[in-house]
Amino acid sequence: MRSTLKNVDVSYGSDSSGLICGYRFAPDQPGQPIDSASAKRWLDSAAKVHSPEFIWLHFSLSNVNSTRWMSENMSLPEAYFETMREGTGSTRIEQAEECLIAVINDVVYEFSYEASQTATLWMCVHHNFVVSARLHPLRSVDRLQGSIKAGEQIESPVFLLAHLLRDQAEVLQQIARHATVQVDQIEDHLLAGATDAKRSSLGALRRLFVRLRRLLAPEPGALFRLLNQPPPWFDENDAQELRAATEESSEVLNDLSTLQERTKLLQEEISAQTTEQTNRSLFLLTMVTVLALPINIVAGLLGMNVGGIPLAENPWGFWIMAAIVASFTGIVGWNVFLKEKDGDNRL
Repeated sequence: MRSTLKNVDVSYGSDSSGLICGYRFAPDQPGQPIDSASAKRWLDSAAKVHSPEFIWLHFSLSNVNSTRWMSENMSLPEAYFETMREGTGSTRIEQAEECLIAVINDVVYEFSYEASQTATLWMCVHHNFVVSARLHPLRSVDRLQGSIKAGEQIESPVFLLAHLLRDQAEVLQQIARHATVQVDQIEDHLLAGATDAKRSSLGALRRLFVRLRRLLAPEPGALFRLLNQPPPWFDENDAQELRAATEESSEVLNDLSTLQERTKLLQEEISAQTTEQTNRSLFLLTMVTVLALPINIVAGLLGMNVGGIPLAENPWGFWIMAAIVASFTGIVGWNVFLKEKDGDNRL
């Protein structure tokens, strides 16, 4: 794990142009790393001749030079920059001019199951280049970069986009597995009668599931319009790859939806148990108060400093009053017991 983090730290730095990493892809060959100067020369040459190659440039928006470099050296639609200025939005893929603009939300690299630990990646996909930009390191981008370094061949720009969506789905699947273990443990404690099940933990998990589903669920309408009217350079293989990748993401999001419902039910169960315990405590307090009521009334009456108190001169007066108080207390207690028993039978 320590060696992996070392490799990741190097890739997360950007150069003077804001470029984090860049790769050039040729048919039947693995991606080759390129820097911003090489990418600029390649873009100038690719504009003159039609090349089967394409490049992927990944920028850091925390570097103020990244947006300027992209606008000066690449033919990107204005809609791409407007989408970045809009900030975080739901995951979607739309067509602008001859490019695809994708807004992909993912969890940050140092994810610790907090609802706020999500970030956005903005992508522009063309037939000979892919541009991506982000503010915070993302796990799916790191997995994609690791696959490229391992020698995996990327056939087309759309294949790279689909690969990124699959990596995102795998990250979500890992989150779902870990969250399932946590929910199972809380449920086991609850079924075992443990009263210390942490309701706050369930609330945090539920907020996480809601945020992930809201941000990461792809917009089906935008994808449907794209697949019905794709760009001219789109081929059937690209459409199939994109459709399959979005279907995988949707399946994982359905799992998150199921976990969200489970956490909701567990929260309701914990609330019901807490309410039941509170009701029993209140009932016990009420019963003690009711049982003590006759003796308090009698003690208050007999404690008055006035004349005419009954049985004051009778040597058996104390025992007579004790018998009366005991009788009233027994009658009240018996009625309360019968009402509690009737309530339990109704439940």
